[in-house]
Amino acid sequence: MSIPSSIWSILLGVVAVYVLLALLMFLLQGCLVYFPMCEMAIQPDQTGMDCEDVYIDTSDGVKINGWWVPAEGAKGTICMFHGNAGNISHRLESLAIFRRLGYNSFIIDYRGYGRSQGRPSEKGTYRDAEAAWKYLTETRKIDPGRIVLLGRSMGGAVAAWLAVEKSPAGLVLESAFTSVPDRGQEMYPFLPVRLLARIRYDTLSRMKSVRCPVLVVHSRDDRLIPIGHGRKLFAAANGPKRFLELTGGHNDGFWTSGAVYTDGLREFLDSVVAK
Repeated sequence: MSIPSSIWSILLGVVAVYVLLALLMFLLQGCLVYFPMCEMAIQPDQTGMDCEDVYIDTSDGVKINGWWVPAEGAKGTICMFHGNAGNISHRLESLAIFRRLGYNSFIIDYRGYGRSQGRPSEKGTYRDAEAAWKYLTETRKIDPGRIVLLGRSMGGAVAAWLAVEKSPAGLVLESAFTSVPDRGQEMYPFLPVRLLARIRYDTLSRMKSVRCPVLVVHSRDDRLIPIGHGRKLFAAANGPKRFLELTGGHNDGFWTSGAVYTDGLREFLDSVVAK
């Protein structure tokens, strides 16, 4: 019994749509990963904190922008890498928390974000992170043993990469994913995301090479990056390591969890930073 031509037409149409979707994902995946915002929500002199506007050059000649926020009698310095959306001006709550805990902070905008030049890419964000480390250790002459890397969401992948390349006092991964292909496959189970992914940010594979203490922070209510990602990262990490479970959403768990977050972060920071 032959299949009617109308059925063949439907099947070919379905295959064509599927192939088109796969092709679009392969070609346009940068649009699915990066959501930069150029407009600053607030300027450094409006933060209510001492906040120095900093511009640094990356190894490939891109000028990126960052904010240096000192804390009086600082115990150490937190180098923060934010997530895939917005810019540094949307992270004031975190900078204020770090300052209250007695830590300087330095946060950069990746290329293409805020007032940083260029266009975002995986390799580019790693170069941006390396430039931030160079600024802290060479320009500000801060001892690596007094620098903790903190990455939130996509920033966790950037911070983990830098932790492998350098020797920080500690690494904090907040609301981080195991890899882009892993999360993409969960979100688009009908597509071969792992085969199509050019942007990888493979945080999980790097954990075995991280030699500093690790704190994994994740909310059990996180729907954007389920807590299972955080648990896998924690399991893969070398010791010493800690897991801090929060409540609240992906973007506000650190805030809505209040003292659970701040006390847990303080305990980790104070235990790893060189006295």
